[in-house]
This record gives sequence, C-alpha cells and structure tokens, in this order.
Amino acid sequence: MSGSSGAQRRRGVLGATLVAGMGLLGTGLRARPGSAAFYGFTSATAVTWAGGAVVDGPVPAGRSAHPVLVPVAIGASVFGAFYAAAVVSLRVPPLRRAIRTVLGHYEAGAGLPVVLTTLANGAAEELFFRGAVYDAAGPRPVATSTAIYVLATAASRNPALVLASGVLGTVLALQRRATGGVAAPLLTHVTWSALMLRFMPPLFREG
Repeated sequence: MSGSSGAQRRRGVLGATLVAGMGLLGTGLRARPGSAAFYGFTSATAVTWAGGAVVDGPVPAGRSAHPVLVPVAIGASVFGAFYAAAVVSLRVPPLRRAIRTVLGHYEAGAGLPVVLTTLANGAAEELFFRGAVYDAAGPRPVATSTAIYVLATAASRNPALVLASGVLGTVLALQRRATGGVAAPLLTHVTWSALMLRFMPPLFREG
C-alpha cells in the first residue's frame, strides 16, 4: 500500500510540475521581449522545474571518466549541428521566422540577465526532465522522457523550439542513460545554451 501511495504522490508531483512549468514557459515567451514580465516568468519556469525535481526526491549526479571535458565537447558538437541546420533554415521562411521570434527575446534584453535566465532554465530542465521524469519514465526512459520534454516545449507554440527539443532531448537522455545521472547532460545543455546565445542571434539578425 505504501508503495502505491508513494507512486501516486510522485505522479502528482511530476504532473503538477509539468502543468505549471508549461504554463509559465508559454506565458514567458509571449511576454514582450526584454520586459520585466519576460524575466519574471522565465525565472519562475526555472524555479518550477528545479523545485519539482527536488520535491520528487534525490537527483543522481551520475559518473563519468571525463566529467567535464566530454559533456562540454558534446554540447559544442550539438551546437555545431544546430548552427549548420540554422544556416539551412534561413531559406525556409516559417522556420526562419520562428527562430527569430525566440531570439528576439534574448536580443531585446540586457546581457547578464539574459545569460543567467537562459543558463538557469537549461540547468533546471535537466534536473526535472533528465532527473525526476527520467527516473519515473518506466522501461523506456530515453523515449518517454524525451517525448514529455517535447510536450512541455510545445507550450511555447514555436515549431523551431519543438524541433530542437526533440533532438537535444534525445542526446541528453542518452547521456543520462550512459552516465547514470544529470551532471553530464546538465553541462552539455548549459554549454549548448551558452553557444546558442552567443552565436545564433547574429545569424538571424535582420539586414
């Protein structure tokens, strides 16, 4: 009985966190770029993902022979693939517009707050999706946790972000499986986010 109640509690925590996080994510990305509302909602999104992971239970750090070098190298490699795909998407108007919409939020804001909220959200997503969700995902945690990650990102209503979440989420979930914890995917995600923030806006800048 206690095991059943524990499982129900876990599903309740994860479900509530997912619903709340999706609502905050969608609202934040619909706020005026660079506004206090944008920073408030995106910060609250990060707090929600991280809080849900902490309430759910211990988040394993995992193990790796090269705990920093390999995750950072993977993050840089994934960024390179995304950058190449972005160059191609410049010729696809719907994708070009979708990516510019997202990047507009970050170009309109102040430098440090943008960096901090972006990296905080990346780290918090790993704690929740590759931590708590992955642990509760059942016999196919890579596929299941990635599908839930894509579902959550769909709250942004941005096709470019949804496509990116499917690719990035798969890479990060495979890292979680290989290392047994969230430390490696967290470093990869933060590296990818930092490079995207630094190099992607100039590519899509008008003119």
